[in-house]
Amino acid sequence: QVQPVESGGGLAQAGGSLRLSCVASGEIFRNNVMGWYRQVPGKQREWVAIVTSGGYKSYVESVKGRFTISRDNVKNTVYLQMNSLKSEDTGVYYCNSPEGVRSDTWGQGTQVTVSS
Repeated sequence: QVQPVESGGGLAQAGGSLRLSCVASGEIFRNNVMGWYRQVPGKQREWVAIVTSGGYKSYVESVKGRFTISRDNVKNTVYLQMNSLKSEDTGVYYCNSPEGVRSDTWGQGTQVTVSS
């Protein structure tokens, strides 16, 4: 399985916005739930948001109303629009499918740093 490729991270000020993108192979993306996860040094990787192939979305409580997950089923791409960023959003962001999570197979991630 080829790992997804994340991009779009960077440095943002608190209150600012970033848009993350993740391109996955058709094998991973097709008919699959896709999720965004983040990891802070010293802490376990945590789930942030998921989107099903049919467009159902769910978010961890801490990002509700600020982050929006979406997907383009033609481009095999999933996005994470992050608004009203907070310092606690800092971390490395990854996207993955349930199979990738179960097999602990991850891409390189993209670093998000929010300065207060």
